Amino acid sequence: MPAAVDVVVVGGGIIGASTALFLAERKIRTALCEKGHIAGEQSSRNWGWCRNTGRDIREVPLMMESARLWAGMNARLGKETGYRRNGIVYLCRDEAELARMAGWLQRAEPFQLGTRLLSPAEVAALLPQSGRRWAGGLHTPQDGQAEPQHAAPAIASAAGAKGATVLTRCAVRGLETTGGRVSHVVTEHGTIRCASVVLAGGAWSSLFCASLGLRLPQLKILASVMRTAPLAGAPEVAGGGDGFGYRKRMDGGYTIANLGGEVSEIVPDTLRFLPDFAAAAWASWSKLRIRIGRRSLWEIFTPRHWQLDRPSPFEGIRTLDPAPHLPGLQSALGRLQQSFPVFRQARVLQRWGGLIDTTPDLVPVISPVEALPGLFVATGFSGHGFGIGPGAGKLMAELVAGEQPCVDPRPFRFDRFAERPRPRPSETAL
Repeated sequence: MPAAVDVVVVGGGIIGASTALFLAERKIRTALCEKGHIAGEQSSRNWGWCRNTGRDIREVPLMMESARLWAGMNARLGKETGYRRNGIVYLCRDEAELARMAGWLQRAEPFQLGTRLLSPAEVAALLPQSGRRWAGGLHTPQDGQAEPQHAAPAIASAAGAKGATVLTRCAVRGLETTGGRVSHVVTEHGTIRCASVVLAGGAWSSLFCASLGLRLPQLKILASVMRTAPLAGAPEVAGGGDGFGYRKRMDGGYTIANLGGEVSEIVPDTLRFLPDFAAAAWASWSKLRIRIGRRSLWEIFTPRHWQLDRPSPFEGIRTLDPAPHLPGLQSALGRLQQSFPVFRQARVLQRWGGLIDTTPDLVPVISPVEALPGLFVATGFSGHGFGIGPGAGKLMAELVAGEQPCVDPRPFRFDRFAERPRPRPSETAL
């Protein structure tokens, strides 16, 4: 473990790994600290979509930059991330859904993403495996996908090869300041002197901020995913609609998940941040499954402050590994099989859950923290983080280095939550 670096990145998911990579490429001395193993949590548990389709309009410029980076990522790293540009299609059950897609496309038109609305006949031509008639679809041929279990570890490995120090099973307990700005991070294995810290802790970020006296409204949403054995004759184009999402994997199997219907457990933060999330909860109430579970009890007894010379909550749970919501997965598989009969032959090999870090406006934080100079935060990607990860890492590295950012960072500022914003219809995602 180095005694001193320029920047410490806290969190070894795809955001933290990408940030470390772009800092290392700038010859900025960087240490990446991960309490468990690289991409152990949501960065390896997501669908693997790398999409512009349906994003919040505020995210689109950064996703366009990320798509450009994904296209050259295998060559950049000298490793396989699984990135392929096979396109993504959102399928519409009825005219109401089609109208909603058309509204998003109109807002996205200035970006010239190559997205277009499909007629029922065009959907049938694109997806001849489907056994039903769709009202239409929203298709972006330039969208891609990658393999979550490969991508972030490959990026972290490349960061290490380019000079970053990558430390696993090394939880950061907290920060120390000198003269009102960050000067050290305290890890379970000792202290590292630094000028800047990037918090990319995913679902843990709000708790870390709370320990510093900073308020970051963020909740955890359970997302459940499954994978199948190789399946011949199924669609090459990734897609989603009518309660399911799917994509073909490099191994020939399919990743399948429930589109909507995520599970939210009642925890202390649910009440703490209720005013912030009220509008978002009301808008998606019919899709949420609210419950009290094991995590509810655990979080009640989780301290929000601790001594830095004693174990922190981050050492108590190295990897968040929640049980998947099996009824939701079964529903998704059943709906997929009704729409695409070929999936009736699918053999499920594995099911898993992951916790999505969600903000009130479903847009991430990628920002310095004005209240604590030297601290930067990259979190709250709200289920969109894997695809946008390389672009987010590049933007964060630019902000830390004081360079001209690749996109306007103002939509991602940390202090916007103090304003209690409400998503505007012109900006909301699908």
